[in-house]
Amino acid sequence: MTRIFQEDGTVVPVTLIEVEPTVVTQIKGKEKDGYEAVQIGTGKAKKLNKPKAGHLKDLPQVKIMREFRIGQSDLKKGDTFDVSIFNAGDIVKVSGFSKGRGFQGAVKRHGFHGMPASHGHHHVLRHVGSIGQRFPQHTLKGMRMAGRMGGVRMTTRGLKVISVDKENNTLALKGAVPGRRGTLLEIISI
Repeated sequence: MTRIFQEDGTVVPVTLIEVEPTVVTQIKGKEKDGYEAVQIGTGKAKKLNKPKAGHLKDLPQVKIMREFRIGQSDLKKGDTFDVSIFNAGDIVKVSGFSKGRGFQGAVKRHGFHGMPASHGHHHVLRHVGSIGQRFPQHTLKGMRMAGRMGGVRMTTRGLKVISVDKENNTLALKGAVPGRRGTLLEIISI
């Protein structure tokens, strides 16, 4: 993340995203595959195995491929698109995997306050507290406890495109996006 100063002097926090050129690797149809989808690929692969090389015959060697279910579209196998499909002022939604935080306690994971630090409470400052009741005599599903935190798919909606740099293939979005630096993101125009 960084910031951009606008003409009127306001500061806008932005996330700079590198958008690599993307190629359409396959079009799936209802007759042959049973559903309609488009498969796209991005990134540079150093070496491909034989099935993937055969699938990408006459196409650039892409590292990552994803499939999106769509209705009828005018895309064809081999079509490419890049950062130029976005314009400044567009509203987009960004999906990706959040940072994995590992095993965390209930205070960090769910924002519990913990127990008092005095008046008879000994070594229970960050404990969960009661997790059950008299009836039913078992812990209910969905009870907030310690566990693995992060590493889940998240979507941030309503982000505004501030600027598009076609020479450097970068996109500046207002606000934060899910994930760490280097994470693969899915950007969809709303």
